Amino acid sequence: MMAVTEGAGGVTAEVGLHKRSSQPRPAAPRSKLFTLDEVAKHDSPTDCWVVIRRRVYDVTAWVPQHPGGNLIFVKAGRDCTQLFDSYHPLSARAVLDKFYIGEVDVRPGDEQFLVAFEEDTEEGQFYTVLKKRVEKYFRENKLNPRATGAMYAKSLTILAGLALSFYGTFFAFSSAPASLLSAVLLGICMAEVGVSIMHDANHGAFARNTWASHALGATLDIVGASSFMWRQQHVVGHHAYTNVDGQDPDLRVKDPDVRRVTKFQPQQSYQAYQHIYLAFLYGLLAIKSVLLDDFMALSSGAIGSVKVAKLTPGEKLVFWGGKALWLGYFVLLPVVKSRHSWPLLAACWLLSEFVTGWMLAFMFQVAHVTSDVSYLEADKTGKVPRGWAAAQAATTADFAHGSWFWTQISGGLNYQVVHHLFPGICHLHYPAIAPIVLDTCKEFNVPYHVYPTFVRALAAHFKHLKDMGAPTAIPSLATVG
Repeated sequence: MMAVTEGAGGVTAEVGLHKRSSQPRPAAPRSKLFTLDEVAKHDSPTDCWVVIRRRVYDVTAWVPQHPGGNLIFVKAGRDCTQLFDSYHPLSARAVLDKFYIGEVDVRPGDEQFLVAFEEDTEEGQFYTVLKKRVEKYFRENKLNPRATGAMYAKSLTILAGLALSFYGTFFAFSSAPASLLSAVLLGICMAEVGVSIMHDANHGAFARNTWASHALGATLDIVGASSFMWRQQHVVGHHAYTNVDGQDPDLRVKDPDVRRVTKFQPQQSYQAYQHIYLAFLYGLLAIKSVLLDDFMALSSGAIGSVKVAKLTPGEKLVFWGGKALWLGYFVLLPVVKSRHSWPLLAACWLLSEFVTGWMLAFMFQVAHVTSDVSYLEADKTGKVPRGWAAAQAATTADFAHGSWFWTQISGGLNYQVVHHLFPGICHLHYPAIAPIVLDTCKEFNVPYHVYPTFVRALAAHFKHLKDMGAPTAIPSLATVG
């Protein structure tokens, strides 16, 4: 029996069972259909819909209770499939049912907004098995996946170092060498706020208390950059679509770009020297975010392919308050109170920002931009030919496993594969989880790249830049690098 019904998105067909009596059998209730444009209208904490596996959920009532705080509406009104899977235990899927309201009515052109990863394969089941094992580890050891006492101690040390090095850079010393040395320490501490404190907090991997988590996430605003814009680029874009061409804003946000990192990207003649000039330009990363990128994203409403969400009143306060605070204490206070000459002040500002930029760029770039990792492309239907979790391992590289120093200084980025698979777990747990991930990857034949040292990883990054910029680099038609 064929029953044809009309929903919100048009006419659909339904195949029923054969009749068992002479009386017509009532048709099964149909799921309501919503276009992506209709879903996108519900994009605030007080009216929050999300799409997961092309199913629509109204989670508005759950927003105030969400353990992850504002992460629930970081991508409200849009597809949150990968974000939901990576941040929640397996049991959370059952909770979704009570918020279900319908299905996405997929229209031509929607594929770019509903990029999907292959799930119906052995590779697609890899994540389910891995999650069960990691959840068992925390359960059996009676551990909280979020921050430990050691993480709180580390954070206090970083923030104290930030305050002391700031004072030392601009006020404590009269000699230029001492002030410049303190500026280096200031740059290191600002980078550590980024890779350790705010990185965990804005991934929901720090405090159980949502207000504490928000406050710790806003430490990025204290050093000048926007935690809101970082979540949009990093959480919404990069983590959901790591190294997927046209989707990951960390790979490319415009054409022509200053660099070329995949064979999918157009080539410019000046990129033949990118392995040279980027070594300098990476130092501008931090100050560029503070003074340019955040405001451009706010003005344009997008970061590459990522649509920037609406700022709530609280997020507006943090955004503009953070910029004002940074301008006041970092720039105006030294101008008014420091004994340094103008040239020394400029040198201290620039040196601290360059150290921050270099640390952030080098530690993040070695994870995803080398010739050993994969670069992916969705087909015309929006399908990426890998399971999402397997894609995270294939597109990511670790370095210096077993090094306490690099785990601390990089905020766990030396275990970047673990971080991408479990972003809601505090980075101090990564060394213990990594063997579980490695063993499961071997079992499912999923690649796992590890460089023995940071120096080897950095060398691989710059070699890749040189290879991609070389005039002989010919674009490939393959969808998987």
